[in-house]
Amino acid sequence: MTENSDDRFGPGTYLSPEEAKEFHKIFMSSFIGFTTVALIAHILVWFWRPWF
Repeated sequence: MTENSDDRFGPGTYLSPEEAKEFHKIFMSSFIGFTTVALIAHILVWFWRPWF
C-alpha cells in the first residue's frame, strides 16, 4: 500500500485545500444570494396576499 503525499481531504474527494476554499466561497455566496431572493419573494407575496 502506498501513501499519497498530496494535500487532498480524505477518501473520495478530489479537491486540494485551495480548491475547497474557493468552492466554499462560491457556494456560500450563491446560497446567500438564493436565500435573499427567496426572502424578498416571500415578503412581496405576503404584501400581495397574506396567508395568515
